[in-house]
Amino acid sequence: MTRELVAPDEMLHLVERFNYAPAVKVGNLIYCAGQVGRDADMKVIDSSLEDHFVAAFENLGAVLRAAGSDFEHIVEMTTFHVGLQDHLPLFLEVRERFIPRGPVPHAWSAIGVTELTFPGQLVELKAIALVP
Repeated sequence: MTRELVAPDEMLHLVERFNYAPAVKVGNLIYCAGQVGRDADMKVIDSSLEDHFVAAFENLGAVLRAAGSDFEHIVEMTTFHVGLQDHLPLFLEVRERFIPRGPVPHAWSAIGVTELTFPGQLVELKAIALVP
């Protein structure tokens, strides 16, 4: 099988700048790299914790849609959190807005970390999803 780069238009600059694929599609699977709470200009969303989480999910959604998938097709998600214990209730509330409950939920691992790529980033969302 061949690997296919997946990058929404607003993330193409990341491919060049960081030699980074927002996602790689192999067959009917998409492997999404970690998406964070930032805007298209790489500015960390710091207006509120909720806005930060929403931005991370919106970025993940853009990557999934660029590959022909969406949140309901996520098979596995790994999330990395700065301040996991303090932020988990709000994170779960925001996640519910984006990832619908289904008969079989996705596998999920939440990992507490001391820092992420850029100062101020508080969450990173990594996922594997099916492309229907």
